[in-house]
Order: sequence, then structure tokens, then C-alpha cells
Amino acid sequence: MTQPELVIFDCDGVLVDSEIIAARVEADLLTEAGFPITAGELAESYAGLTFTDILLRIEEQAKIPLQASLISQAEALVDRRLMNEVRAIEGAYEAAAGVTVKRCICSNSNSLRLEMMLGRTNLLPLFAGRLFSSLETPSAKPKPAPDVFVHAAATLGVEPAHTFVIEDSVHGVTAAKAAGMRVIGFTGASHSYPGHADVLTEAGAETVIRRWADFHGVLAALSEWSEDA
Repeated sequence: MTQPELVIFDCDGVLVDSEIIAARVEADLLTEAGFPITAGELAESYAGLTFTDILLRIEEQAKIPLQASLISQAEALVDRRLMNEVRAIEGAYEAAAGVTVKRCICSNSNSLRLEMMLGRTNLLPLFAGRLFSSLETPSAKPKPAPDVFVHAAATLGVEPAHTFVIEDSVHGVTAAKAAGMRVIGFTGASHSYPGHADVLTEAGAETVIRRWADFHGVLAALSEWSEDA
């Protein structure tokens, strides 16, 4: 394809620097509950997952029971911190505004949190009416299931093969690839860690950028190339 027909942005850790805020809150709660973990370790191992899925994976791996009440505690605390602390990642507005084809957001965050974060960072007008939360799709399956990407493309009338996705997590990359989309990895948020770009590439990202200033050049270059060419 000479250019995509749709560009899908993840939100947390791609447009807004929220992953590290959530990781700090969730790591503190898990440590208090008997599973010691740092925010950095949480971000590296579980970024892109809902907190519910994080708890389920920890229970399975560590064989320790965790109270379901941690979910509601985390939601409330994270929302409070985000309202006061969330910031747009440098260059995100310009990168998104410069997309001349259809654009949308696909996220594991719920729509109320998405609207709050995007509103506080002045990004909401760029995506009004095109916010897709995996928790509010017909299947309600979060990433790494591909459902939210498939749903967004169908809603906007675009073939997955004509879509590029920008993702910061292995689970997001995995979901987008399973949906039949091409993926650019992003490592420009505060929760990024050594080797982050490598794991995104291994998961299926065609390339990885650290700065939004590089986005449009990379998108144009990749749009001119495909494995089927």
C-alpha cells in the first residue's frame, strides 16, 4: 500500500505518559498484599494488561491468592493520580494531528478514563467519536485479544491490512498482529526500560521509534514497503 487508510494509536504509554503512574499505584497495592514488586518490574512484565488480568497472572505464577477488592482500589487510586499528574508525551499532539487519513484510539482503558486523560492533555478533539475501549466492545476481551482492533476497523470501514497501529506493549503488538495489522513500536514514555525496543520487535513490530518526531517519516517509509511487494 502507498499509504494506510487508518492509523490506530494506543493511548496509555503512547499518547499520554500514564503507564508509569498506574504502575506505581498498582505496585504499591501488590506489595502491601504480599507480592513485592516495583513499578519498573510491573511495567516491564505486565504493561498493556488490565489490572484484573495482572492479578490473574500473578495468582497463577506465584500461587498466592489476591483479594478482588484490589481491583476497585486500584481503579480509584489510579484515576485520582491521573487527574492530577497525567501529561501528554512530547510530540504526541503534532504526530496525531499530522495523520491525514482516518485515525482512532484502541485501548484497554475504559472510555471514561480515556476521555479524562485526553481531555486533560488537549488530545480529545483529535479523536472525538473515535475512542474504542476493549472493555466496551461486543466481546469485552482486552488486549492481547485482537477484538478491539478488529471492531475499530470494521466500525470505520477499513480493512485490517490497510491499517497501522502504534503500540508500546508486547500485549498490544500481539493483539494488533493477530488482527492482521502492521505495527510500529513506541518506547518514548517514562515506563520504558532497557531492551524494550527488542521485545516489541520480537513480538512483531516492524520497527520501533522513541520520539514522535520520527513518526511520519517512518510511517511513510513503511507504507512504501510490504512483505508482499
